[in-house]
Amino acid sequence: MAENEKFSIRARIKSFTYAFSGIKSFFTTEHNGRIHLLAAIMAIALSFYLHISSTEWIAILTVITVVLIAEIFNSSIEKLADEVSAEFHPKIKIVKDLAAAAVLLAAFLALVVGGIIFLPKLF
Repeated sequence: MAENEKFSIRARIKSFTYAFSGIKSFFTTEHNGRIHLLAAIMAIALSFYLHISSTEWIAILTVITVVLIAEIFNSSIEKLADEVSAEFHPKIKIVKDLAAAAVLLAAFLALVVGGIIFLPKLF
């Protein structure tokens, strides 16, 4: 946006449509996005079933969101890297591996938090 442009409600609303389009694209085109969505739905359903506390809800919803954000960034980086070079490139491999590592760490965190909250209630 240029510095001299005036604030526009219409432009702000349009920016939300781009974001929602990205979310739709993520869940409809990315296999891992659908896997994470299924895991999130299961965690949310289990949370309702076990009547978890408000603090536990905050933790569950936070880790779900962190995993989804990490996966969206990972998918974005992979698509951009593939566009930059379709051929194997060692530096692009490192970038892709780092993005995938971020998702893995987020998923491990979600498993640990889920285990801390759900396992005592289930057993």
